[in-house]
Amino acid sequence: MRSAVSYVMASSVFGLFRRFERPFLEHIMQDHVSRPSVENSIAAQKNAVGQPVRRKEDDTLVRGKGQYTDDFSLPDQAYAWIVRSSHPHGIIKGIDTKAARAMPGVLGVWTGHDFAKADYGPYTCAIPLKSRDGSSLLQTNRIALMTDKVRFVGDPVAFVVAETATQARDAAEAVVLDIEPLPAVTSAEEAAKPGAPQLYDHIPNNTALSFYSGDTEKVAAAFKSAAHVTSLDIINTRLVVAAMEPRAALASYDKTSDRLTIQVPTQGVAGNKLNLAKNIMKVAPEKLRLITSNVGGSFGMKNVNYPEYVCILHAAKELGRPVKWTDERSTSFLSDSHGRAQDVRAELALDKEGNFLAIRVTGYGNLGAYITGVGPLPLSLNIPKNIASVYKTPLIEADIKCVLTNTTLMGAYRGAGRPEANYFLERLIDRAATEMGIDRIALRRRNMVKPSQIPFAAASGMNYDSGDFPAVLTDALKLGDYQGFAKRKRDSKKNGKLRGIAVGSYLEVTAPPGAELGKLEFNADDTVTLVTGTLDYGQGHATPFSQVLSDRLGIPFDSIHLHQADSDRVHNGNGTGGSRSITASGMAIVEASALVVEKGKKAASFVLEAAEADIEFKAGRFSIAGTDRGIGIMELAKKLRDDAPKGDDVPASLDVDHVTAPVPSTFPNGCHVAEVEIDPDTGVVQVVRYSGVNDFGVVVNPMIVAGQIHGGVAQGIGQALMEAVSYDESGQPITGSFMDYAMPRAGDIPLIETGDHPVPATSNPLGTKGCGEAGCAGSLSTIVNAVLDALSDYGVTHIDMPLTSERVWRAIQNAKQAKAS
Repeated sequence: MRSAVSYVMASSVFGLFRRFERPFLEHIMQDHVSRPSVENSIAAQKNAVGQPVRRKEDDTLVRGKGQYTDDFSLPDQAYAWIVRSSHPHGIIKGIDTKAARAMPGVLGVWTGHDFAKADYGPYTCAIPLKSRDGSSLLQTNRIALMTDKVRFVGDPVAFVVAETATQARDAAEAVVLDIEPLPAVTSAEEAAKPGAPQLYDHIPNNTALSFYSGDTEKVAAAFKSAAHVTSLDIINTRLVVAAMEPRAALASYDKTSDRLTIQVPTQGVAGNKLNLAKNIMKVAPEKLRLITSNVGGSFGMKNVNYPEYVCILHAAKELGRPVKWTDERSTSFLSDSHGRAQDVRAELALDKEGNFLAIRVTGYGNLGAYITGVGPLPLSLNIPKNIASVYKTPLIEADIKCVLTNTTLMGAYRGAGRPEANYFLERLIDRAATEMGIDRIALRRRNMVKPSQIPFAAASGMNYDSGDFPAVLTDALKLGDYQGFAKRKRDSKKNGKLRGIAVGSYLEVTAPPGAELGKLEFNADDTVTLVTGTLDYGQGHATPFSQVLSDRLGIPFDSIHLHQADSDRVHNGNGTGGSRSITASGMAIVEASALVVEKGKKAASFVLEAAEADIEFKAGRFSIAGTDRGIGIMELAKKLRDDAPKGDDVPASLDVDHVTAPVPSTFPNGCHVAEVEIDPDTGVVQVVRYSGVNDFGVVVNPMIVAGQIHGGVAQGIGQALMEAVSYDESGQPITGSFMDYAMPRAGDIPLIETGDHPVPATSNPLGTKGCGEAGCAGSLSTIVNAVLDALSDYGVTHIDMPLTSERVWRAIQNAKQAKAS
């Protein structure tokens, strides 16, 4: 196991080495070794796979030189403002735009009826989910601007374009909406009941999907035979995604080519472009170009197309002018997809020795008012797929109704069902351990899949190809100083504080198999451009991707550029999401590199006048076997470019354009340890220690991986302790801004220590496993279970997230009163 502290020390030592690098090299160099070859070797080692190389983009972003969508403008551009419903549910009787059209600077006002002639397609969910009876998911077929009903506060009904953003906003406020209010429902459980307000005539009881997975009879038999059953009713709170950069978009239309262009933050340009062109705008894919510049966070929310994009594309074409739209924070709380939002009963059946017999999850997922993107997936399929975790539970059953409500639509949020499933299970394990009088660590060990059992066919239907879960647990207990907790608890008690600790394991199934682009372009300036279909919205792709490419082809690290931003160049790929990037793009890089070597051997055989079979490739150099004759890869690329050798067997360049076969899912896993202190007089919870050991297979860049863990843990702390979207009984949102919606600050996050216990994946050539969502998966259960451990002296066994100071204080007071009575 390696600690994150060791990475920092290694970086410092390497920095010290660099100060003395040149005189040291001069001392060791022999006559037959040139200075550049030694320096290149040192540079290659410094930037090799496994090294904590600093992110390439940091200098640009930290200096404020990043370019986000709203930073771009086009000549003669106009500005759009969206008119939204203030009613959670109602019939649209009329929209009066006359006054708005007459206001200064207004170029146009459009409603959904104006879009009818354009015949734009609806927003749907393409995931082939089935209900228990075999019927398909019932689509809501959302359109860009509603014409019949509004279904949540924030529903777009019209938009205005004007010369300035202020003029557009002023005119939008002059649009008069005549909406006949209807009863609203915000709870999924209530919405599924007979007699509840109906959002759609074709979706009875608002239930778009009755998801089921499992074997009813076998699971029922397991629970019937169980020596003990633990049950928990759990609310998984609805969250605002709250990316640092609000959504924005800039659209233009070229009449000569009849081509639309939109610049918009996404998580992958190829897929979003294809969906927007083919399914929504209904134009040939080559007639639409999608560009994504720097993206200030997304967490799943920006990986779908939204109504605002159709609006400004329509206006740009009709007006013949570019149109920009930029959201504000208050409206983004309404218009951006939300995350989580489940109410479930989770049950765990055990035999008398504490062996897991079956897991059962029943309940409701809140879809919001519309189904788009992957909305139902985190609420349904991803629960049974991930709840098996690192344990050998033989049976899993999930029975979840995905229900429409008069709330903001649901989407992916960091983990998208993975942290939720892990949370349900780890909460059950701690509760079962208490109820059965079994040590909670021993209970986990007893049920873990052993290394000797791998490959392991989990009850989730997944086949684990690698992992050493018991060893990860052992390392985590050591890193978190679990044995020293008793002393720290006594110290906290002396200071009038309660202290609790929790240990939680997790395993995630990363994104389902999908192809990925690996395009390599050798440029005239002696650089190489890697084009791939994932997209960096904060992960730091340029550095680890360059490390992999440099390792494979010996191309200087600083000579590699990454391009993911333009659909004209990124013609394939499945974007970033589900912790897939390093595995998918990594596989694309490895396979593309092999093709470059193949082409290079043909070219080198021509240049070096040798048989192709005699050409070898190593460390960026093609050479004739058994001789010192050779040529570097960059020199060869230049020779092909400049000299243009002739011959059918001689490639014109080393460039390749390659798309992989579907890249398999991986199974990142780990074990996290959290400690909290609670002030019993105020209920304030503070996370005072946090550590985690993770198995991400081969770690390409440990510094970036540690950063991903830190970010995920911070978001987990936010959900566990403070974040929650609330609606009142009429369907009006209560949490409409950061004045009402708490977010974690730097002072809420402890120092986080991470360690690795890598077991390389066998399913991809790099041996990597995804890491982007693991922090959330590990932190939710450990934070909540640590709080409950601290409150155990009062007999408190359950509190739903968020564990605010008011909720914790009230739980303590209620427990005191119950004990006194």
